[in-house]
Amino acid sequence: MTAVLQHALSAAEHLAIAQLHERARATVTPVKRATSSHPTMTIDDAYACQLEWIEIQRAQGARVVGHKIGLTSKAMQAAMKIDEPDFGTLLDYMIHPSGCVLSAADYLDPRLEVELAFVLRERVGGDGITAADVLDATDYVVPALELIDARSFRTDPHDGVTRGVHDTIADNAADAGVVVGDVHVAPREIDLRWVAAIMKQNDEVEETGVAAGVLDDPVRGIVWLAQRLARYGVSLEAGEIVLSGSFTRPVICRAGDRFDVDYGPLGTIMCQFT
Repeated sequence: MTAVLQHALSAAEHLAIAQLHERARATVTPVKRATSSHPTMTIDDAYACQLEWIEIQRAQGARVVGHKIGLTSKAMQAAMKIDEPDFGTLLDYMIHPSGCVLSAADYLDPRLEVELAFVLRERVGGDGITAADVLDATDYVVPALELIDARSFRTDPHDGVTRGVHDTIADNAADAGVVVGDVHVAPREIDLRWVAAIMKQNDEVEETGVAAGVLDDPVRGIVWLAQRLARYGVSLEAGEIVLSGSFTRPVICRAGDRFDVDYGPLGTIMCQFT
């Protein structure tokens, strides 16, 4: 059964916010946060804006290939004044292989996060989903980097206010891309909690992390998402890629930067920005 959603904004306002974010993305020009004009926006409104933006993308030929989970750490939830993760949608043009070269000029405020991606073999959905269900439905797990890039000002130059979680959720949870590694592992082949990564930026160690930083186990991120999407009558579908959440802080990307992220037995992901 789907939940009763709490909306303070109209469908026309949801669409207008989505169109604003799309213009910002297409022109690489930041815009004012949505809540500056819509202070009563609810979390359900924010997700409705996100869905409108996805429909704009589909109308332009993009294809949904998966989902991302964000705000999985207690520190990030406290900073965004929320007590649960958030989620966004992955589109086909966002997926890049290790070794890719990206243009920093295509993004407003690009940052990279270290994650694990679950690629599903079977559909996953419903309120009662468990970690065992997710593991059974997963074809393989692969290292991945999420490229985040919010389309609104981090701190608005007009009023000095920092964007909040409603603004980023409405903006597809700031998702802009995924760089996928080459090493696939069966979900029960290793202890996913102990997957570790060392991120080098221009040959210097910038971040390290362990996957247990994601809700104590990255599988729990997928469980949370499946249960959360059930409120909207949505399931995770076979073949989809699902990012389970970052276990490092986001690292700023600039033209000329090269990133090498070493996952030990799971290989290395490389990307660079021009």
